[in-house]
Amino acid sequence: MLRTHTCGELRESNCNEQVTLCGWVQRSRDKGGLMWTDLRDRYGITQLSFEEGSTPAEVLETARKLGREFVVKATGTVVERYSKNDNIPTGGIEIKVESLEILNGSKVPPFIIEDDTDGGEELRMKYRYLDLRRNEVRSKLQLRSKLAMAVRNYLAEQDFIEVETPVLIKSTPEGARDFVVPSRMNQGEFYALPQSPQTFKQLLMVSGFDRYFQIVKCFRDEDLRADRQPEFTQIDCEMSFVNQEDILNTFEGMTRHMFSAVRGVELGDFPHMTYADAMRKYGNDKPDIRFGMEFVELNELAQNKGFSIFDQAELVVGICAEGCAEYTRKQLDALTDFVKRPQIGAKGLVYVKCNADGTFKSSVDKFYSEEDLKAWADKAGAKAGDLILVLSGTANETRKQMSELRLHMGKELGLRDKNTFQPLWVIDFPLLEWDEETERFHAMHHPFTSPKAEDMALLDTDPGKVRANAYDLVINGVEIGGGSIRIHDRATQQLMFKHLGFTEEEAKAQFGFLMDAFEYGAPPHGGIAFGFDRLCAMFGGSDSIRDYIAFPKNTSGRDVMIDSPSTIDEAQLKELGINLR
Repeated sequence: MLRTHTCGELRESNCNEQVTLCGWVQRSRDKGGLMWTDLRDRYGITQLSFEEGSTPAEVLETARKLGREFVVKATGTVVERYSKNDNIPTGGIEIKVESLEILNGSKVPPFIIEDDTDGGEELRMKYRYLDLRRNEVRSKLQLRSKLAMAVRNYLAEQDFIEVETPVLIKSTPEGARDFVVPSRMNQGEFYALPQSPQTFKQLLMVSGFDRYFQIVKCFRDEDLRADRQPEFTQIDCEMSFVNQEDILNTFEGMTRHMFSAVRGVELGDFPHMTYADAMRKYGNDKPDIRFGMEFVELNELAQNKGFSIFDQAELVVGICAEGCAEYTRKQLDALTDFVKRPQIGAKGLVYVKCNADGTFKSSVDKFYSEEDLKAWADKAGAKAGDLILVLSGTANETRKQMSELRLHMGKELGLRDKNTFQPLWVIDFPLLEWDEETERFHAMHHPFTSPKAEDMALLDTDPGKVRANAYDLVINGVEIGGGSIRIHDRATQQLMFKHLGFTEEEAKAQFGFLMDAFEYGAPPHGGIAFGFDRLCAMFGGSDSIRDYIAFPKNTSGRDVMIDSPSTIDEAQLKELGINLR
């Protein structure tokens, strides 16, 4: 080793020891007769000291040549610092340098490599290898590594086997768009990069690997945002001879272990909520239950009173914001502007103030008496000092709009603390959802999800009402994992494909290998996949997953550091049998 210690290791107990450190120059301070250099590696910072008269002249001359980010090797004696720095663990000591070697010089970096940097995001992405030297960025990748280790340790203790599955696979028609890879040896044919290892993990169950997992890279060609990347990572898991409760219990245990091992947080209960209840109470299939504000349906109390907007609505729904009756006109107008934003789409907002004196003030009080408004308050559980906010319109759209307003109010009122974690299992999702564009049903999760046995008869008569053996793990309003009990027999899988609009020939061409496998003793099985990048962001208290990926893409799907994607030359295109003209 070129070094005896790291730059974050030495303490006052090491005084008088001869040591060698290697690292990058953070900064230097030259006071003439005295000079100090902060040396940095991923473990910390140690101060090097040089003094005319005691430091060898050639060492002092080399020290004065140092610039930011030079890579150096320094040998010297650990001494107690005269002026200690309590802000860093090594602040009680410094190295009195006796030998100094420049291992590599450095150009002046394009931004300051410190937590409080002056570099914008695009510039830092272009020089990501420099950005990764910053403590703030490196700590996020260290958290990611620690989380991955916690997952592997837990699953290994539960007898799971880690198995790698192929990256060059067959394109399938469900889900997002595939990234495709041309085949040189089979011109005109293409591989696809996997959106998930779904069919392979099911085949592993057929193979008798009853407990499989993989921390695996997946790919989807879709529009990007803060929590999306074209390549992302899943914790992918599957189990045989289990029912839904077995899956939930196993991965509730894994989630508890992750939070305990990595964050030192002991999670409370993992309540279960049906999809239908989640949509009715919160307008959202991944509700944030750190705070209340459950929806209250007011149709019976608000309609047929002469207010045409409510009378014509399919749904009139409200929430109660505790202690907000003192909201000013300006604050209420801001809430109205919020729900009118194009991405939310409400036409307006009705409010009812529950005044401290027991009276009520509403934006529609010319249509409703005090008694009417009191009935609203009673149903909403509102007390003096509270504010009721009401939206109306078509049922599905209004629930979505109210969900956005509820989350906005939760944030405004400080009810969405990033250091409070509330898990929730959402269960009993619909098996199928209707697509107006294609005028056919699509699988809400994927075509291998099994229907509830008691709903099988509805597949032919009312397929929209069939519930799936599917479940999502939601924490703080973020879906961090989802899965299902799978179909494991050919007949049921063929029936599912039929209801998804596949002809028998299409189903055989796309998934014949899986249906064939089901005829060779496929066990009952199910699984779950966690969004690993989202988990990392949640553990780190961030909104963007990009902070937790070593070399991420930007919102255009580009890697600006290596300038990818890029064109390839004509010779490669010809070899692949591709003509772009």
